[in-house]
Amino acid sequence: MDRATVTVSYAQTLDGRLATRSGNSQWISGPEALRFTHELRAAHDAIMVGVGTVLHDNPRLTVRLADGYNPVRVVVDSALSTPLTAAVLSSDAATNTLIAVTNRAPADRRAAVEALGAQVLLIDSDARGWIDLPALLVALVENGLRSVMVEGGTRLITSLLRAQLVDRLAICIAPMILGVGIDAIGDLGIDDLGHSIQLIEPNVTRYGADLILDGRLIYPEDTDAI
Repeated sequence: MDRATVTVSYAQTLDGRLATRSGNSQWISGPEALRFTHELRAAHDAIMVGVGTVLHDNPRLTVRLADGYNPVRVVVDSALSTPLTAAVLSSDAATNTLIAVTNRAPADRRAAVEALGAQVLLIDSDARGWIDLPALLVALVENGLRSVMVEGGTRLITSLLRAQLVDRLAICIAPMILGVGIDAIGDLGIDDLGHSIQLIEPNVTRYGADLILDGRLIYPEDTDAI
């Protein structure tokens, strides 16, 4: 079935950390790289994050540092834990926000979110009880959203990669080392280098002190066919 294309973008340190061990991540990337991020947001129909990112960072997910329209905000939130006071549900944002939930989301919470003007999209759950991501991407196309930029967090990015649903990767690499911290990507169950996910035809662009590594992803079965 037709699904939305997925671009994953995030900022990391040289040693692959999204944040310090305490969760501090503002700002790993510099102002020039942040402008690139906002340009990328403007180039997509939707910007998607997991509920953990909403709870921890309370992002606005808008285009402010570049020209263009704000994408639709999509929050992946199986049990509907997004606070009613979250920035994505503020009076000037809620009508441009879609929250994807499973049947674990309480009916009264769904009604409260919809009363603020946001759309609640009910998606089937997977074997773990989380949102079925392939089904979500199909539903987004049915709602007119054909391209999605994913900015976090680690669990959502990892789940998309494990399901081989990421088409493009655009990573900001900042010239710093943290050592122990929050990993950009979690366990993908890969034990053999031959089964790795590969970035092909990459472009490397310097933005201030940061580097943006941007390219298309191919998965092990695609590699075998080359």
